[in-house]
Amino acid sequence: MGMGNLAKMAQQMQADMARAQQELEELRVEGTAGGGVVKAVVSGKLDIVSVAIDPEVVDPDDIDDLQDLVVAAVADAQTNAQAAADEKMNKIAGGFGLPGGLGLPGM
Repeated sequence: MGMGNLAKMAQQMQADMARAQQELEELRVEGTAGGGVVKAVVSGKLDIVSVAIDPEVVDPDDIDDLQDLVVAAVADAQTNAQAAADEKMNKIAGGFGLPGGLGLPGM
């Protein structure tokens, strides 16, 4: 395999990775709890998109605020978890000069 073929393969892989990243950004996956009373939607990149709570289980006047608070709390937990993962991985990768936890996106 020549250098030209290797460069083409690397370019193709880079294009495939960019396309996959875009697809993950656009992907939406729903999860439920309590028999469907609570629904959450996350992106393929694991970012929380929305939370819906059945109005029958809470005061209807409070539901919008409650849903926003749940989204904010989960987002904060994700941020804290990512920071902890980054710290742990950077301790390991620190000696190798690799940025961002072994050079892996999101690490």
